[in-house]
Amino acid sequence: MENLGTFLKSRRDRVTPAEIGLRTHGAGRRVPGLRREELAQLAGVSAGYYTRLEQGLAETASEQVLDALARVLRLDRAETDHLHNLARHSTRPALSEPPAEQPHQRVLSLLQSLGESTPAIVLGRRGDVLAWNRTGHALFAEHLAFDTPQDVGLRPSIPRMFFLDPVMRDLHRNWHTLAQAHVAYLRLTAGRYPTDARLAGLIGELSMHSADFPSIWADREVADCTTGTMHLQHATVGALSVDYQVWLQPDSPDHRLEVYTPNDACSADALSVLTQQTLEAHRHRQEKD
Repeated sequence: MENLGTFLKSRRDRVTPAEIGLRTHGAGRRVPGLRREELAQLAGVSAGYYTRLEQGLAETASEQVLDALARVLRLDRAETDHLHNLARHSTRPALSEPPAEQPHQRVLSLLQSLGESTPAIVLGRRGDVLAWNRTGHALFAEHLAFDTPQDVGLRPSIPRMFFLDPVMRDLHRNWHTLAQAHVAYLRLTAGRYPTDARLAGLIGELSMHSADFPSIWADREVADCTTGTMHLQHATVGALSVDYQVWLQPDSPDHRLEVYTPNDACSADALSVLTQQTLEAHRHRQEKD
């Protein structure tokens, strides 16, 4: 996982003195970004205290100090939240097995209300598929059985599929951009839930078995990915582009309802064809049963 000191150093290395108007008088520098002393001075803390904080020797840091460091380091909202999460767990917590995730009924009702013309997926905190409508399933995982999310042990993991399933990789024409977003969100989630043994296991599995995951994880990006664009090459309907947006419910903030809408006329036509074919196939299966 990650600790507070490692994250602070990674962000300190990214901020140059020139970016924050700090004059260096042309002196040679042996660090890529700010020195510890410079960051401490700009944040209004002692150099000794900041050094202990980065080395994991300080017991805790106040919200005021963390906010001051975030301001100097130019952290965005997700990065600042991550900083606070790491500070709350300054000692390495023991991992524990979390209970199986169950989507809230309100989320399932919202999914059902969308019908089948709008692809949608309900995701858990680790990116496990908790539910999807038939069009969402057909758009992203038609090579899997539709009812797999109903079995906790068989639920598809979008991050695992993204890095280890060649079908998922071939589907996304902008795979690398989306892979970076998945990893950035996994890092944010790891800061929120440092004791989640399943999350730690997923990160370890991807680190061992994916050729791409370790280098992207090493970038230490953090983001709460709620909107974006996917450029797809679908096996059934060909090329299309969809925008995704995440709907969050206060009763279950860990669960994300992702909704996908076409961003051009050709993509809208492709989704319409996919919806029609999916519903026809479902009706045929029902008639046979």
